[in-house]
Amino acid sequence: MLDCEVRGREFNKTAHRRRLASLLNQRTDGAIERKHQNISAILIELGFVYIAGYKPLVNYQHLLYEAVEHRLGRSKSLTDFVRQQMSEPLVSIPTLDDILTALVKAPTSDSVRSPHRYNRSSVKEPGRLRHGFDYLALEANNRSLGAAGEEFVLRFEVARLLHARHDRLAGKVERVSATRGDGLGYDVLSFETSGRERLIEVKTTNYGASTPFFVTRNELAVSRKESERFQLYRAYNFRQQPRLFCKAGAIEKAFSIEPSQYEARVS
Repeated sequence: MLDCEVRGREFNKTAHRRRLASLLNQRTDGAIERKHQNISAILIELGFVYIAGYKPLVNYQHLLYEAVEHRLGRSKSLTDFVRQQMSEPLVSIPTLDDILTALVKAPTSDSVRSPHRYNRSSVKEPGRLRHGFDYLALEANNRSLGAAGEEFVLRFEVARLLHARHDRLAGKVERVSATRGDGLGYDVLSFETSGRERLIEVKTTNYGASTPFFVTRNELAVSRKESERFQLYRAYNFRQQPRLFCKAGAIEKAFSIEPSQYEARVS
């Protein structure tokens, strides 16, 4: 199913679940659904993508983690395709008949992560996928995708302010990452209807809403210092049907933050 999804091919979740149920002993549809959600959470832990229709569910058995890791390691066609997809340039910015419909509710935190995500009977720390590839980092370094996401958010903000009849403010919305440089700690300067500035950091993915993303030390610092004005916009499912959710304030208060890289100096 995941292979079909990343390649843009249709598949039937219900039919797949029914075929699977016929091989199992008295497993309910709900139990199978939750197991697929567990697989999504494991794929995220492995630094990979997941089926958007199966929201990540934690508290999975470690044996399942090992099975998914092993299965993914044998899926070279899938991993090669995703690696290529994450790196390829985006040639055009997606369009919607009404861009304001792109805004949706943010996913709930308990569907993404939990401090007790494993059955503790046999635990090893999760790692990124083998072969030296960090797939999420590949996408994060795709500059054309990042720039397209920022431009999409700029257009959304202009439309939001025009819809609120604030034409003057709409005319002042600016993609500062392009006009002033990318060291400000945010990408788009917009405005509340009151006229107060809205500082927007944009993070874009072609995959599901719960796909993790990277933030810099500068972005964290600016989100703390400017917490009343700062908002993070997460653009997801970007190539197919772009959607946005946003969270205001300091990043570490709105998201679960984990260190993934350290700066080392000669001592």
